[in-house]
Amino acid sequence: MLKNLFLALTLAGLAGAVAPAVVAQDAPAPDQQAAPAGAPPERGRGHDRFDPAQRAEMIGKKLNLSSDQQAKVADILKSEQSEMQKIHSDASASQQDRRSKMMDLHKSSNDQIRSVLNADQQKKWDEMQSRREQWVKSRQHGAPGGAPDSDQK
Repeated sequence: MLKNLFLALTLAGLAGAVAPAVVAQDAPAPDQQAAPAGAPPERGRGHDRFDPAQRAEMIGKKLNLSSDQQAKVADILKSEQSEMQKIHSDASASQQDRRSKMMDLHKSSNDQIRSVLNADQQKKWDEMQSRREQWVKSRQHGAPGGAPDSDQK
């Protein structure tokens, strides 16, 4: 049960990293600036769930990563977050363009993470990604459901 909860939180974090940008307005309000790295989450909205270090830690526990692997995953996630913020802030691009760029970046980051993993970890990672994709599709089509793998194991 704890495994399922952990996986659900991890996958929700990955899915949630892209979701805010998808529904965001074309240009951020002048008072909406990105918080500096390491700043506490604002307005209690749970933004700390998407902290790259915490995401790397969750992935590390789920996939039993070595400290070296976890550090590499953390670097990939930090880079992804930085690039996501740049894309999100690009008022010259349409919302659809930004969404497409973010999805490409997310796929690239997932591929980079996968390349850090051994064969067993890659298999688990692929299963996690598959469940996440199914969950996202079900949510896009309005199907009820909880976490990505709430019906698993």
